[in-house]
Amino acid sequence: MSHRLKFIIATLIIFHTSFNKAIFSQRETTNLFPDGTVIPSWFSDASKIQLKDLGTQFEITDFGAKNDSTIVQTKVIQKIIDQVSASGGGVIVIPTGTFLSGALFFKPNTHLHFADSAKLKGSDDISDYPKIASRMEGQRLDYFAALINAYGVDHFSITGKGTIDGNGLKFWEAFWQRRKENPQCTNLEVSRPRLVFLWDCDHVQIQDVQLHNSGFWSSHYYQCNYVKILDLHIYSPHAPVKAPSTDAIDLDVCSNVLVKGCYMSVNDDAIALKGGKGPWADQDPANGENTNIIIENCTFGFCHSALTCGSESIHNKNILFRNCQVDQARRLLWLKMRPDTPQEYEYITVENIQGQVYSFIYVKPWTQFFDLKGRPDVPTSYSEHITMQNIHLRCDIFFDVAITDYDQLSHFTFKNLDIEAKDDAFEKSLVNGFNLIDVVVNNTLIH
Repeated sequence: MSHRLKFIIATLIIFHTSFNKAIFSQRETTNLFPDGTVIPSWFSDASKIQLKDLGTQFEITDFGAKNDSTIVQTKVIQKIIDQVSASGGGVIVIPTGTFLSGALFFKPNTHLHFADSAKLKGSDDISDYPKIASRMEGQRLDYFAALINAYGVDHFSITGKGTIDGNGLKFWEAFWQRRKENPQCTNLEVSRPRLVFLWDCDHVQIQDVQLHNSGFWSSHYYQCNYVKILDLHIYSPHAPVKAPSTDAIDLDVCSNVLVKGCYMSVNDDAIALKGGKGPWADQDPANGENTNIIIENCTFGFCHSALTCGSESIHNKNILFRNCQVDQARRLLWLKMRPDTPQEYEYITVENIQGQVYSFIYVKPWTQFFDLKGRPDVPTSYSEHITMQNIHLRCDIFFDVAITDYDQLSHFTFKNLDIEAKDDAFEKSLVNGFNLIDVVVNNTLIH
């Protein structure tokens, strides 16, 4: 190769790198949601809550709890929570050690903090999780409480570098045994607890802790607003025993949520946007939309999808997924088009992503447990204003899309993509208004 040719190639590489950086910088400094509205300054503040600012500290071993992983200590710990709330509030501290517990319910003016190497381990006996009013799979119903619960507790926080361990093996094995007996069994047929469930809690911050080995969903936020989820390590195995339905973060009718700096590797979706299901789901006041969600600077290990809309979802708007590393996800973006539910996914941007996935974008009907419940027509679902830009990925399938007449896709933009794909097939006609700018798949510019 001549020196002149080497110089030209080097110049092109430098230009391409500078061009990418310029695009990244421009997108971040504009500080806009996908619909063009200004992102509030609240989202740019990822400062950590300090233990000293949470009020009086109540270390559970000072009130009768023992560092013992064999004795269920639910009653002792719950009594501390209740007394702290009644006396004006403070922070319940889990000290270094392992403490076994069933469902705990945090009350107004209480917080939870973990000392270094502290572990709250969930009981693997479902009787330690009472059935109470809850929300599961897009519907309100009585279901088993989570290990950590907060109902209507504004300004609740979980802090510290300890671990909330769901001790889920027994629950996983029970699920797979039931699935062997009945391949059509639903998630709710096997009694399993979540790790964290917050309902109607505003101004929440969860930071630094590890959420491991959940029996069911790892963390579930329902009808919560102004939630910051910072630097969590969320993990449940996909081998040798699969931990079924251990979604890392389920956002269910939530607005103004920042997920930043987290690691997620679970045997289901990493981040799932939920909000209701069924042929009249959009008329049920218990359901609703997810709006103004930013997911950034996160790393994804194995998961079924890094970001999923559905399957229990009616409206997601202004979702910004950016500056992330994705390594073993089956899908980068999954739009579940559920034919028995009216859905609208709009103004979703995925940008500044590197790594490896199986499917770059996956859009197909979700027909599991399909039920129109007597509705004579099939509702139409919409995905529109979907942008994927500034992405360098290896994948097996680039455009994993197959829709029906009831799925309407419009105003997609693919921009500045550099994709290596085993299957590079692309069907532009499936989208009404497909804007392609500098999209390179297997070293070929596509139009």
